[in-house]
Order: sequence, then structure tokens, then C-alpha cells
Amino acid sequence: MPRHKGDHDARRRDVSAAVWRVLAEHGFGGLTLRAVAAEMGATTGLVTHYFGSKQELVEHALALLEERREARPRPEAPEGLSGLRALIADVLPLTPQAAASNRIWVSSWDAALGAKELAAGHGVRYARARERIRHHVQAAQRLGEIPESDPDDVAASINSFVLGLIVQALFDAEAFPPERQLHLLDAFLKTLTS
Repeated sequence: MPRHKGDHDARRRDVSAAVWRVLAEHGFGGLTLRAVAAEMGATTGLVTHYFGSKQELVEHALALLEERREARPRPEAPEGLSGLRALIADVLPLTPQAAASNRIWVSSWDAALGAKELAAGHGVRYARARERIRHHVQAAQRLGEIPESDPDDVAASINSFVLGLIVQALFDAEAFPPERQLHLLDAFLKTLTS
């Protein structure tokens, strides 16, 4: 009996769900065809039917991470500084789900540094993040909330702050609970206003 496309798609979603669970538990360092198969209670052969190599598996995992991040519902953000705050707060590890997502993302850096194609993809993702930040920076400048300066430099500085805060919160969650992350975010945003 021939397989239906729906069966193939459903099985691929099962594999994707197992990839996500392995990433959440072990990061990219623990992402192997064997680990995904074990997570599914399946054979490695089944996983290799969908992903021929670890490289394909890693690429799929990054696409899955971005897909999940983009699909997350977000409230309509206002323009300017309050919109910038909402944008940043949305990516901080303030909830267990956001912490898992960020753990996966940070663990992907090692894989990306070792593969030109993955590094290029990360570069594109960070450029998009800076562009979203720049949009809010320019709105805040138009509204007179922050002084005029190069919005690209401001966006790069903000993105650097955010990445640093994420890493600290992941490695020392007790020292950087959600309340402190938001306090540090507000203090940082205040420095932009002078």
C-alpha cells in the first residue's frame, strides 16, 4: 500500500517534535540522529529517511527554532521606546518556554561557528533582529524619546546588551530571575534617553 503525503508529513512532524525535545534537553551538542531516534523510540533508519546527515538535522532544527519563534503570538507593540521594550522582553528568558528556546539558540552558536552555511544563516537572522530593533529606535527618535544618533549603531548596541543578558540569565538563572532581567532592561533603556 503506497504511503500518503499526509502520513509522510505527520511522521516528519513527529521527528521534528523529537528533535525539539532533544534540543531542549541536550542542546545542539547532543543532537544526533541516534538521540532523535531514541527519543522517538524508533530506529536510526527511520530518522535518516527524513534527514540524511547530522548537517541536515541541524539545519532543520534551526529552521524549526525560527519557525516556532515566528509563530508565537505577540501582542501589538506600540511605536517607540515602549515598543522597543516589548520587543526585547519578548526574547528574554522570562518563562520556562523562553528559557528553553534561548538555551537551544545559544547552543546552536557552536554548530554555526563550525559551518559556513549555518554561520551565514545566523548572520541573516541577527541582521533581521537588528532591523526590528532599528525600526523601534527610529520611531523613538521621531517621538523625541531618545536623542538622534546612528540607529544602526544603537540597534547593534541594544542587540549586544540583549544577547549578553540572555547568556547571563541562562547560566545563572538564580541571579537573573525575570524581575531582575526586566529591571536591567529598563535601566539599559533609560541610558538611551540621555
